[in-house]
Amino acid sequence: MREVEVKGVVPDLAAARAALLRAGARLLLEGTMVDRRYDTPGFDLRTRDEVLRIRITRGNGGVEARVDFKGPATYPDGFKVREEVGTTIGDVDVLEQILASLGYRISREIEREIEVFELSGATARFETYPRMDVLVEVEGDPEGIERAIDATGITRSAFTTERLADFVGRYEARTGQRAALCARELHGDFTYRIDDA
Repeated sequence: MREVEVKGVVPDLAAARAALLRAGARLLLEGTMVDRRYDTPGFDLRTRDEVLRIRITRGNGGVEARVDFKGPATYPDGFKVREEVGTTIGDVDVLEQILASLGYRISREIEREIEVFELSGATARFETYPRMDVLVEVEGDPEGIERAIDATGITRSAFTTERLADFVGRYEARTGQRAALCARELHGDFTYRIDDA
């Protein structure tokens, strides 16, 4: 599957949410999303710009866990594009044991509150982190992405193909405060590298 997306900072979450709803967007999911990214001790996946992750989403009364692999990113026409393959998993603990047995370890944990909206075949996912700017990731085909961005009321120039680590860097430079992408960082445990975000 081909993933096409852009991401931007949300200056006013309530206003962007209301603008999407006025444009006819449908709320698909409201809840939490936890990503555990895996890599080798030598960071072989990061070196190749590849991602192996387990994602656990809780919302709308249910839980879904999946494992995904993403290939290297390309940036045609102002969009971030990756090949992605994934599947749902039944037992996260067993898969984590398998990955550990193969030599993989958690290189980054990311936790956020999410709201996912669908509009014209694109999705807009608002992400509220423990301590960082609220972001919105818009995914779909290029035309659908542009319609969804327009519907948020956020200027197009606010959206980029940059990685989460770039948004973290700007937040920290602007506020002088360390960003927290997961609960353990909110409590002062900064074991994970920002480069792995």
